[in-house]
Amino acid sequence: MKESFDVKLVENEKYYTPDATYKQNSWLGDYQKAYNEFLADPDAFWSKIAHDLEWIRPWDAVLDWKYPYAKWFTNAKLNITANCLDRQVKNHRRNKAALIWRGEQGAEKIYTYQQLLSQVMRFANALKKIGVTKGDCVCIYMPLVPEQIIAMLACARIGAVHSVVFGGFGAAALNMRIQDAGAKVVITADVSLRRGKAIQLKSIVDEAIDTAPTVEHVIVLRRKEPLVELQPDLELDFYEIMEDVPAECPAEEMDAEDPFFILYTSGSTGKPKGIVHTCAGYMVGTHYTSKYVFDIKDEDVFWCTADPGWITGHSYIVYGPLATGATVFLSELTPDYPDAGSFWKLVEEQKITIFYTAPTAIRMFMKMGESWPNKYDLSSLRLIGSVGEPLNPEAFEWYYHTIGKDRCPIVDTWWQTETGMQMITTMIGEPMRPGFAGKPIPGVEADVVD
Repeated sequence: MKESFDVKLVENEKYYTPDATYKQNSWLGDYQKAYNEFLADPDAFWSKIAHDLEWIRPWDAVLDWKYPYAKWFTNAKLNITANCLDRQVKNHRRNKAALIWRGEQGAEKIYTYQQLLSQVMRFANALKKIGVTKGDCVCIYMPLVPEQIIAMLACARIGAVHSVVFGGFGAAALNMRIQDAGAKVVITADVSLRRGKAIQLKSIVDEAIDTAPTVEHVIVLRRKEPLVELQPDLELDFYEIMEDVPAECPAEEMDAEDPFFILYTSGSTGKPKGIVHTCAGYMVGTHYTSKYVFDIKDEDVFWCTADPGWITGHSYIVYGPLATGATVFLSELTPDYPDAGSFWKLVEEQKITIFYTAPTAIRMFMKMGESWPNKYDLSSLRLIGSVGEPLNPEAFEWYYHTIGKDRCPIVDTWWQTETGMQMITTMIGEPMRPGFAGKPIPGVEADVVD
């Protein structure tokens, strides 16, 4: 006898509505009003956003759309580092912390916007000294340290195309990305520190470049004593090459459609694909979403727990928050080392106000138990976010109640490596529905097609 079952799908009708002051005090204000303004005149909407930023030459047209190709801010000239750094040091943010880094062994580094600009210009000049020019590809294979951010910004400063490779990949994956992009220089570190262990990176690079004929130099950040020996003529020390170079490095003039960076997809649907983002559209999109989705204000301390080897790290550790003038926190620590309270201790110590992580991490926090976050003062948090995969209702509830303390809005963001910026979420102050990312953000018109 066959058993039969009645299956009933129950739609989640639960909503959480943040305190009205969130919407009142946000950059966006009323979501529907902003969305209607976008629909009424998309070019005017994006033009207004773009005028937040500095341009060497303004655009002729916001969008040149000839299916299937779109060109944004045609014929505009710019450099994203001028907006992430130079623009900030010309105002009250000159001596504001741009980056705060906590190492696994307790080391801390703080860079003001002025200090970060100085380091970026010196490293940019060091790259030029060894022959890197506009359009050359530089592969960056590093742990989560400030020098990784400096290397990325230095490439952008001189118009070199960076290809950041996640430090957890092995030699074969690294070799494929180096060869595919034709990287001229590889920037790495001797080791990555993770859960109390030193993981060799340079030896992986040694193997990867063995069959990569385009590589002319390897720059090594040496972190561990005794210092690893470098091969003459091929390998250079990260800090030594910044000696005896000019302190000033003007930002290279870039066309709106010049290649900015290459980032390879994870390869979940086949061979990893190199996604090329161009300068103007990416700059405007990441600045806009950092300001209006995260609602970043001058007093915020922003922590995105991603790695710069992924698009989330590019957009929301480096370029978006810095273009918005944020203080960005980054750390080598993992959620469970040295104990399951490591992240919450950092939130308390650094007074993190905006916290952006992945559902996988949230579910890990859930398994480790509420007692860990409850040991720490999380009252500095005012906004929490999710990225990378759907945030299931159970994880949403735990995140909202345990971490957000029933008051922090959650921005559950949907986007892709290909889009470079967030596309769908519940904007700050709007009602939140567990299990649902939300609506298209103003500036994005979404549709479902077969």
